[in-house]
Amino acid sequence: MENIKKMVKPGPVPEHVGIIMDGNGRWAKMRNLPRSEGHKYGADVIEPLMDAAIDLGIKAVSLYAFSVENWSRPVSEVRGLWNLLEYFFNTKLASIKEKNIRIKHSGSLRGLPPSTKKTILRAVDETAVNKKITLNFCVNYGSRQEIVRAVNDWAASLKKPEKLTEKKLEKFLYTSDLPQLDLLIRTSGEYRISNFLLWQAAYAELYFTDILWPDFRPEDLYESIVEFQKRERRFGGI
Repeated sequence: MENIKKMVKPGPVPEHVGIIMDGNGRWAKMRNLPRSEGHKYGADVIEPLMDAAIDLGIKAVSLYAFSVENWSRPVSEVRGLWNLLEYFFNTKLASIKEKNIRIKHSGSLRGLPPSTKKTILRAVDETAVNKKITLNFCVNYGSRQEIVRAVNDWAASLKKPEKLTEKKLEKFLYTSDLPQLDLLIRTSGEYRISNFLLWQAAYAELYFTDILWPDFRPEDLYESIVEFQKRERRFGGI
């Protein structure tokens, strides 16, 4: 751990990191455990990950916790994910507040169980003034849906016809109050971004690792930062 930390340069560190937390089911299957156990172990990764993010000076972390496509999973698994989300906030909220972490939610609250919706809103409300780092839970989230919603909300805000621009649209995205996405990480060896932060990832560096999410450790985050610092970011220039 200390060796990889020493490899991180004082130079540019991503302000906003997005993570597709993939591999919980495969992790559980490899151990002859139910998928729900993979999700539980995956949830345990979040707190030490945020400690490392704070240490690195990262300003925001967006986690792909539940996509709009995940509704197609078995009812029992979906119900278990809601229970796990509620358990996470009920047991970790005090520590989150102590560490000055702000909780943000991106996605639609429609369709969520009332208790889950209440738990999310409580976490958002009780951490609203925290400023050390933002932990953005993308729950019931899909990037295509986010963009369509943003366009519709922009159109509804108009008092007279005007031209839509990127800057105007960005004000209506869930992430409008977050830094630009610099680094997008996906675990488990899959090489796709699965409808996650499509707009925001336009110039983000992509980092793929074979590590399954429950095995992702703080040193793996540091390793992704070391790789990030090797990249030459030109944003379309020379």
